[in-house]
Amino acid sequence: MWRHIAANAFSFLIVALIAAAVALGWGQQQWVANGPLEAGAFFEVEEGESLNSVSNRLEEQGAVRSASIFRIGTRASDRAGDLRFGSYEIPAGASMAEVLDIVTAGGPSSFRYRATYVLLNSGSGQLRLSERVPGTGDVEEIVRFAYDEGIPEEYGTLVEAGTPMIYRVVIPEGLTSWQIVQGLQAADFLDGEVADIPAEGMLAPATIEVSRGESRAELLAEMQEAQQQILAQVWETRAADLPIETPEEALILASIIEKETSVPDERGRVASVFVNRLNQGMRLQTDPTVIYGVTNGRGVLGRGLRQSELRAETPWNTYVISGLPPTPIANPGRAAIEAAVNPDTTDFIFFVADGTGGHAFAVTLEEHNRNVARWREIEAERASGN
Repeated sequence: MWRHIAANAFSFLIVALIAAAVALGWGQQQWVANGPLEAGAFFEVEEGESLNSVSNRLEEQGAVRSASIFRIGTRASDRAGDLRFGSYEIPAGASMAEVLDIVTAGGPSSFRYRATYVLLNSGSGQLRLSERVPGTGDVEEIVRFAYDEGIPEEYGTLVEAGTPMIYRVVIPEGLTSWQIVQGLQAADFLDGEVADIPAEGMLAPATIEVSRGESRAELLAEMQEAQQQILAQVWETRAADLPIETPEEALILASIIEKETSVPDERGRVASVFVNRLNQGMRLQTDPTVIYGVTNGRGVLGRGLRQSELRAETPWNTYVISGLPPTPIANPGRAAIEAAVNPDTTDFIFFVADGTGGHAFAVTLEEHNRNVARWREIEAERASGN
């Protein structure tokens, strides 16, 4: 009898071992087989999320065929504790082994949605919401809007649902500190109040990646630190015999250069005009400084300067004062600061718009007057619609 029982037990054990081997082989095959995703998809591992939760959601979203096999394979690989918080792109047909590699790799997140917030000189900003098409690398814009127009449904729905997205803040060169602070205050994804407007010129223009809820004050502090570093670095490379004596004066001159031209290869020539004027004891006579004296850097003038404003005695009116104004008139970028301390070598002391977005430069007043006359003709032709 005992022999019979032992024989049956042994037979059962053999069958069980065979079944286990078959199951293991099947599981291994499932682990490396192509997954069910027909198109790429985005998946977020939440901070502190467990393996059970991740595996279940992967199955629910169709990224893996079996949550249980995914858990078994992860534990067998001794990687159950390696899940990394973030948003990931899972390609079409990814196997469970490949999915595990993706969600444990860490590194930069691959967000499906991107919100790019561009600050404007009006003191507001425009948000551009775009979507990455998984598996293609293409980016398609969904909607763009200014906050004073109201938040559109396409963006509001994603925010209300807590949908992960990456935010980028674009601070263009030439904005004033007031314009930058106002623009950041309007952004719904930033947090906290700004107690004081930073000193003019001391915010480095840049494109900055931020997280939702990031502090406005901390963002401004980072921009200030970056500008201090840029100014210190560039000042060390300055040319000899400049008519400016301190980094602060270089920043003031750079801000004027930044406001006078948006053409990159003109910065050195514009800088040379102002350096030549300073060396010859001539007034700078630049309209952007006059405008700053009228607006104090708050908003846009929105019209031409009046003769009374050109004659008004403000600290920034370079038609009235000699030398540089007392402060920068905007926040210049690195290129403008570099131009201020390493200007082109020219004899130019005049320039005027040439109708192409750039400027016509001149050495003599006679030549300059001809350039001005040509610019007036262009303005008249544009006004008449010809």
